[in-house]
Amino acid sequence: MHLCPTTRIPRGLPQTIGLARAVFAIAAISTSARAVIALTAPSTWARAVFAIAALFTLLQVDPVLAQAGTETGWINTDRTQALVLGIILTGAILLYVVLASAGRPLFIRKIAGLETVEEAVGRATEMGKPILYVPGLNDMDEVQTIASMNLLGHLATIIAGYDSRLHVPVRKSLVMSVARETVQQSYLSAGRPDAYQEDDIHYVSDAQFAYAAAVDGIIVREKPAACFYLGGFYAESLILAETGNSIGAIQIAGTARPPQLPFFVAACDYTLIGEELFAASAYLSKEPRMLGSLKGQDAGKGIAIVFILAGSALATLETVTGSESVRAFSEIVLWLFR
Repeated sequence: MHLCPTTRIPRGLPQTIGLARAVFAIAAISTSARAVIALTAPSTWARAVFAIAALFTLLQVDPVLAQAGTETGWINTDRTQALVLGIILTGAILLYVVLASAGRPLFIRKIAGLETVEEAVGRATEMGKPILYVPGLNDMDEVQTIASMNLLGHLATIIAGYDSRLHVPVRKSLVMSVARETVQQSYLSAGRPDAYQEDDIHYVSDAQFAYAAAVDGIIVREKPAACFYLGGFYAESLILAETGNSIGAIQIAGTARPPQLPFFVAACDYTLIGEELFAASAYLSKEPRMLGSLKGQDAGKGIAIVFILAGSALATLETVTGSESVRAFSEIVLWLFR
């Protein structure tokens, strides 16, 4: 008989120990790799090579990961087409980023709504009226709100240069904090930190139509000369846009929610449709990495369209001719998009 209770090892303990070892190995390899890179590899390509070497070193050093790789293999062959498409898209993005960083001009079609931003701010300054910016109703976990914050930063820089007043009512407290930091940094970059007013960016209400009513009240009382609605919107979109239209303000809207686009198109002067909202920060800032990423994504879409058209043509040709060679080419194209 045991005098003391038997000690039992929890089932998940070995996996936890293996994970902890992996984390420590990553930290050690990362520190060593950074030191070597700083001394011997100033270029981006060399850093990428060192990063890949560090990853493979980790996979070989840690016995848990090495055993898993031996049993199941490092590459899932069932998803090889995803790897091929990922390499193509990543290669296109890296190519355009390198070209943009080298000063190569990249063509991006004009977006009328973004071309009018400075004109709207100048008009508000001449009239002595404020500018209203509504970043949508979603929280910071929504990509449209993140894109809206990027646009807010660029707009705040222009407003600081013109010495106009910016009014930003928000629905979520976290959005308020991010908006305040963004605008403050923009005023600091423009050399006008004294012009920043924290109270102009304030929380209103979490309730959808209470927020819409409060923004409508601000529009009616303050009568801004320019209204920006950029972010995720729902049923309140037409209420906001119609109120701004009734006071004669220049209105620029943008959202990636298709049901709300017709209301903005009908009531606003300019509307950013879908992906134009996400491309706006790269369009306005002209930052090489953002421009290169944007062009690379467009190149990836172009490649996908070419493959789709080629697959459709090959499938039609195979049906008409019944040729085995055409069928082989068709299967290769279709394999990439399974």
